[in-house]
Amino acid sequence: MPTFNRALLLKIAGVLAITGALLWAAWVSRELSEPRQKIVTVRLAETISTFVDAEARDGRDPEASQARVLAFLKASERAVREMGTDGRIVLVGEAVLAGGVPDATDELRVRIIRQLEQEETP
Repeated sequence: MPTFNRALLLKIAGVLAITGALLWAAWVSRELSEPRQKIVTVRLAETISTFVDAEARDGRDPEASQARVLAFLKASERAVREMGTDGRIVLVGEAVLAGGVPDATDELRVRIIRQLEQEETP
């Protein structure tokens, strides 16, 4: 009948526990140090204001202008929602002090134009 060396088993278990704890700590450190989300800002109020001002100067029929502004607002809402997918966080630049956060207003404008073009095509 084999005999077990209790002291040796305790040492092996201790080494395995320490090794496991160190591997877990390394994994947690890596996960916390690598940002998973990209944060960007957009100047939404400025973008909407620019469009509304252009519509006001255009001299179109007020009802047609109102419909275009409403379509623009809906398209901008969808564009911001679309930009906020895949773990990306979109902050409205006029509402936050973002410091060195990248500005994605140009991307927002492109997405709004694309949304409006999709609505116009039957």
